[in-house]
Amino acid sequence: MLKRFLHARIRAMAGSYSYDAAYMHEILDASLIAFLKFSLFQIMSMHRDQVPKDAWYAARLAAALSEDCGPCSQLVVDMALRDGVASSAIAALLRDDMGGAGADASLGFRYGRAVAQNSIDCTALAEETEKRFGKRGLVSLDFAVACSRVYPTLKRGLGHGAACTKITVSNETIAMKRAA
Repeated sequence: MLKRFLHARIRAMAGSYSYDAAYMHEILDASLIAFLKFSLFQIMSMHRDQVPKDAWYAARLAAALSEDCGPCSQLVVDMALRDGVASSAIAALLRDDMGGAGADASLGFRYGRAVAQNSIDCTALAEETEKRFGKRGLVSLDFAVACSRVYPTLKRGLGHGAACTKITVSNETIAMKRAA
């Protein structure tokens, strides 16, 4: 009964975003306990406190792009658009045009990319991020980066990895390179 309900919830989310959630169904079929633990992780992945949504989604996008330039990154884009992030800002990030993305989105993206790639810029960007958004904002962006990398990793590990694709932002399609 519970599995049937959870499969329906997965189908609803997947349909809402035109997203292939086969790996989630696979986790649920393999182990209800594992899926319930994964669900708790999903709650953590949505934590956003004291940071603008432009910065938060930008950090999530940079992290997703570091692992996947396909469906998981497209999902972050679609969620950001649905939440009201300007399509022009998202497209600018995907083109690596930090000036066109806006100050908050640019900082979030640069921070997310630095953390995901363990860049030498990470410490300086963490300081800049904390100065702008406070410690709670920094923690929110840390969660965004860490959690956004988990989904493509799980998919890849379960054999559902995808090749790089073009990412669509509203009516614009942007060809992606391998990683951010």
